[in-house]
Amino acid sequence: MKPSIPKGTRDFSPIEMAKRNYIFDTIKTVFRLYGFEQIETPAIENLSTLMGKYGEEGDKLLFKILNSGDFLATAPVDVLTDKNSVKVTSSISEKGLRYDLTVPFARYVVQHQNEINFPFKRYQIQPVWRADRPQKGRYREFYQCDVDVVGSNSLLNEVELIQIVDEVYRRLNLQVLLKINNRKILSGIAQIIGQADKITDITVAIDKLDKIGLENVNKELQEKGLNDESIAKLQPILLLNGSNSDKLKSLKTVLSSSEIGLHGIAEIETILNFLADLKLKNEIELDLTLARGLNYYTGAIFEVKAKDVAIGSITGGGRYDNLTGVFGLQGVSGVGISFGADRIYDVLEQLNNFPAESLDNTKLLFVSFGEAELAYCLPWLQAVRKAGIASEIYPEPAKMKKQMGYADAKKIPYVAIVGGDEMVQGKVMLKNMASGEQGLVLLEELIHEITIS
Repeated sequence: MKPSIPKGTRDFSPIEMAKRNYIFDTIKTVFRLYGFEQIETPAIENLSTLMGKYGEEGDKLLFKILNSGDFLATAPVDVLTDKNSVKVTSSISEKGLRYDLTVPFARYVVQHQNEINFPFKRYQIQPVWRADRPQKGRYREFYQCDVDVVGSNSLLNEVELIQIVDEVYRRLNLQVLLKINNRKILSGIAQIIGQADKITDITVAIDKLDKIGLENVNKELQEKGLNDESIAKLQPILLLNGSNSDKLKSLKTVLSSSEIGLHGIAEIETILNFLADLKLKNEIELDLTLARGLNYYTGAIFEVKAKDVAIGSITGGGRYDNLTGVFGLQGVSGVGISFGADRIYDVLEQLNNFPAESLDNTKLLFVSFGEAELAYCLPWLQAVRKAGIASEIYPEPAKMKKQMGYADAKKIPYVAIVGGDEMVQGKVMLKNMASGEQGLVLLEELIHEITIS
C-alpha cells in the first residue's frame, strides 16, 4: 500500500521550507522590534482547558486524543450503549490538540502569573490543529504566528498591533486591507434591535456575510430565533457604507440609546485618531459585518485580507477582557493578533512574491576526483564556513557530470573544482555556474569573490 498523509496536512520540501522560514523570520523580526518575547506551549492541552472557549462550532473542530491504554475499560457501559458521542468522548478522552495559541497562552499566564512582569508582551509561532473540512487555504494542521499583550487596558496596544500588521506586510511586499470593528458596537446593535440575549448567534451569523451572502445570513438569523422585525432593523447597519468617519457618525445616531455601543464607537475613534498621524502603508476600513466568531473577544477586533488574491483572512485578532477569568485570574485584559503563515505563503506563491535571496542555501560546492583531493578540500571547506559562506562537499569522487548535476539541481551558484594540478599550486578552480566563467584562486580570493557576489 502506498504511504500517505492525512487530508489537510502537508509535507514541505527544502525549497518550501526556505520560503516558510522567510515568512517566519520576517514576522519574528517585527515582533522583536516592538519588544515582544517568545514562549512556547505544548501541542497537547487538557480538554478542560480547551472546551467551551471557542463556541459550539469551535468545540466540534477540536481534535481529541484517546486516553492511554484500554480507554474503553473505564467508560460507563450506559454511555457506550447510548452511543452519545459527546458523553462517550468525555469518558475516553481527557486531552486534545490545541485549536489556537490564544487559549493556551491564557492558561500559561494564569499558571505562571507570579513569574510574569505585566504588561506581558509575548509572541508564539507554533502549529495548531482543527478538524475542519480541508479546502484551498484551509488546513487541518497549520502554523499561527501570535503576538499578544496582557495586563494592560490601554488602546495604545491596539495601535501598536495595527502598526505591526502594517510593517509585516510592508516587508513581505503585500497589499492588504485591514478591517476593524468592535464587539461592543455589535452588542449595542443587538441591544437596539431587541435581541441582546442573542449576541453570540448574531455575531456568528454576520461574520459569514462575505462567505455566504446577505440572504443566507438572514436565513441563519431566522433559524436562530430572530424575528422578522429584528432582522429588518439589522439590514441598514450591515449595509452601511462611506468613509470610516461617515460610518461612525451614522452609528452614533443609530446607537444613541446604547451605552455599550457608544463605548465601542469611542474606542474605535481613539484608535483611528492615534493612527491618523502614523502614515501607514495599508488601508484601514471600519467594517460592521466583521464579527470574529470566537466568543472571547470583547472589544476591538481585526481582520486582514490580501488585496490581490482571493483567499480568506490572513491575519485576525482582537481584545479579550475575560479570557484569563475562566482560569481563575480576574481583571487581566489582553489584546492580540495572529498571522496565518500558511495562507500568507499561498498568497506570496500565487503572486510570485518570494524574493530570490529568501531561497539562498548552499553558496559553494567542492568537487573532487580522488581521496587525496577530498582531504585537500576539507581545510578549505572549514575556512569558508568560518567566513560565513554556506558550503558543502560532494562526499565521494564521482564523475564530473554527476557532481556538477548535483550543483545544478540544488542551484548552487559556485563550484570549487579540485584535481592534481590545483593541489600542486595550492589553489582551486572556482566556477561561476551562472556565467560559466572560471579561474584558479587562492583561499582568500575565493572567500572575497563569493562574499561580494
